[in-house]
Amino acid sequence: MKPLSAATAACLPLSLCLLAAAPALADPPRSSTTDVLTVATFNASLNRDAPGQLLDDLATADNAQASNVAETIQRVNPDIILINEFDYDATEAAVDLFRTNYLEVPHNGAQPVSYPYSWSGSVNTGIPSGFDLDGDGSTSGPSDAWGFGKFPGQYGFVVYSKYPIKDEQVRTFQHFLWKDMPGALLPTNSDGTGWYSNEVLDRFPLSSKTHADLPVDVDGTTIHVLAAHPTPPSFDGAEQRNKKRNFDEIRLWADYVSNQADYLYDDNGVRGGLSADANFVILGDYNSDPLDGDSYPGAIDQLLTNSRVVDTVPTSLGGQLEAELQGGANLTHRTEPKYDTGDFNDTPRPGNLRIDYVLPNTGTQVEDAGVFWPTREDEAFRLTGLYPFPTSDHRLVWSKLRFPRSFAPSEPSPRASHPETPPPSSEGPRLANSGAHSGLLGLVVAAGVGGALLLARHRAYLRSRV
Repeated sequence: MKPLSAATAACLPLSLCLLAAAPALADPPRSSTTDVLTVATFNASLNRDAPGQLLDDLATADNAQASNVAETIQRVNPDIILINEFDYDATEAAVDLFRTNYLEVPHNGAQPVSYPYSWSGSVNTGIPSGFDLDGDGSTSGPSDAWGFGKFPGQYGFVVYSKYPIKDEQVRTFQHFLWKDMPGALLPTNSDGTGWYSNEVLDRFPLSSKTHADLPVDVDGTTIHVLAAHPTPPSFDGAEQRNKKRNFDEIRLWADYVSNQADYLYDDNGVRGGLSADANFVILGDYNSDPLDGDSYPGAIDQLLTNSRVVDTVPTSLGGQLEAELQGGANLTHRTEPKYDTGDFNDTPRPGNLRIDYVLPNTGTQVEDAGVFWPTREDEAFRLTGLYPFPTSDHRLVWSKLRFPRSFAPSEPSPRASHPETPPPSSEGPRLANSGAHSGLLGLVVAAGVGGALLLARHRAYLRSRV
């Protein structure tokens, strides 16, 4: 063996030390997408007729409906889920009770699911307006609240997540006024006058519950969960006050993701919508089928045909078969029943409809999508059933998604360390695709020719093993 030169020998000890301390020199390239995320929405009908009833039902682990809701969620095991019709209380005690007494407890062989993060906010349902909004001569009914409801918080919603929710960046639009949307479809009387007086419109919020933008940190990539539950486009008259409000509640998100929301202000007074490169997923019961039901024409198409939105087209065999078995209005529907997400009155109408959605941004890869609607032969059919439903008249809708990844400087996964996203690093700028590798190269240069020689030999060794 040829002896080493004096220069090489002198540098060898330092070089060996550098290599021993260095990370792998050829990390695999980082994927351009996130790992697969299962994202779901479920109108679980966890609403009650009086304040405090849901808290009482969730305080113990033996409520049959809540158990069914939890088992349904466990069988799908979403990473992020919006639950509509979950009564809101300011203490969020119900959110915690459902997590600990139901989601984290096994049901009929389904494994527990853990959600360290959650969000629930105040809603307009049940908040008295003081006006006769429905024109029945009274100012005290549930239809006279700013959103239909018997008490404040009824029909609220909650988001559970396995990933951190950036609470400090959450935006809500509970108090945005309907009249402030340009071209709003404000209802009118037959003579062309406004259904609502100017005094009413000066206080009338567009959102019947709230619209919430919840940024979720998925291993360094932010996904904006856009959650809402627009009013049903029914229970009105020729003025179409609910149909038009439903249309404009859906339009809010369409404008928000399409760079057309300069007019929009959130509850903190911040204006505007999402940036064009933001990742998002629109979730919720939007009470609008593309072809059937009572929607104002084109309501949900504002999202389904939006150039910024991907329709994940979830399906189920159960929904298809139920439309055939139940008949009635279903037999004349134009939307294919395999897309249905709700089981409603068939005679006379409206029949089963597609009204619950998981809609991510363009550029997102859809791995799979489905509606949790077992067939009658399936053991799990007991969770959906027939009227009176054991769980809900809606079905859980889910999609498996890979979002475009944000290539920010890498940092430990927040959910693997602690519940709060770590603050930005105070270090200076780093070379792209560098990290510790650039530091290694700098040290090798400092070590001299011998260090470079050893580095070259190490790379040749790695190539020989390929």
